[in-house]
Amino acid sequence: MSTLVLRAGRVSARIERRTATSSLVLVLLALVLAFVALCRGDTWDPPGEILAALAGRGDSVLVVQEWRMPRVAAALVFGAALGAAGSIFQNVTRNALGSPDVIGLDAGAYTGVLVAITVFGGTAGGLAAGSLTGGLAAAAVVYVLSLKSGLSGLRLVVIGIAVNAMLTAVNSWIILRAELDVAIAATGWNAGSLNGLDWNEVRLPFLIIAVLALLSATQSRSMGQAALGDDVAATSGVALNRYRLMVILAGVGLTATVTSVSGPIVFVALAAPQIGRRVAGAAGTPALPAALTGALLLLAADLAAQTVLAPVQLPVGVVTTVLGGGYLTWLLIMEMRRP
Repeated sequence: MSTLVLRAGRVSARIERRTATSSLVLVLLALVLAFVALCRGDTWDPPGEILAALAGRGDSVLVVQEWRMPRVAAALVFGAALGAAGSIFQNVTRNALGSPDVIGLDAGAYTGVLVAITVFGGTAGGLAAGSLTGGLAAAAVVYVLSLKSGLSGLRLVVIGIAVNAMLTAVNSWIILRAELDVAIAATGWNAGSLNGLDWNEVRLPFLIIAVLALLSATQSRSMGQAALGDDVAATSGVALNRYRLMVILAGVGLTATVTSVSGPIVFVALAAPQIGRRVAGAAGTPALPAALTGALLLLAADLAAQTVLAPVQLPVGVVTTVLGGGYLTWLLIMEMRRP
């Protein structure tokens, strides 16, 4: 398959032509859907009015630029972060079920947030620190338990599912022991929502996600080699332990950052890499199509959450759970049919 070489000074990257073409199509679809989402408020606004507001004219400037744009931007950036995190863990485990929400990282991040809410009062910094600490702790437990009898993608996924179940039980216990108002807030936050986000809440998470995306991009060559197997990666000069540590930290950071702001949004990280791989026709689960697919999926889910029961706005996590449940069923059936 032909490839394109992208150069920026001394830095260069190779990308397959079909991957580049499909990524461009996904970007265009995301931009179109983003414009549609900007038209969605309590009612559907005319496109001309939205274009005027984007140019700083008309009566809808405040509504569009300060209320709707942060939500649309959050859906795109957070969806891309979840898609990239899913790609990282599915490449590390070499298993389509190896995503943060399946192997316990979302549950671990939620545990950290619950501790921050119930013990430290739930400040923005506390939520972020708790989410990151909980996600890293869950990842460390899963990784260490998987190493005891030799690292295997399937073993890591199975252990991750068990850790996820235990953490879910711990989270339920924390909520039951909390005061009523704290328990209600924590339960609502667990649904995963983009409702009410503003620029002040998303600027720092956007910056963190950008840094982590650059970190994972530096490991793209190693990720491609590791997808071919540990022996091939080692003979091509990949330091496997360092590579795994770097990408796992990046993946946990991406997941925890999203979770700290919007709550756990499940199944995007599971579905986006596999859909992106099929769209791009690529081997493995390349990060760019996965990230773009994740952005498109989360934005579409959030638009559906605003529309299905309008004027009532559902948490976007409800929509992704419904869609993801069907996808997970299909994926499990396909995995069982594999020889």
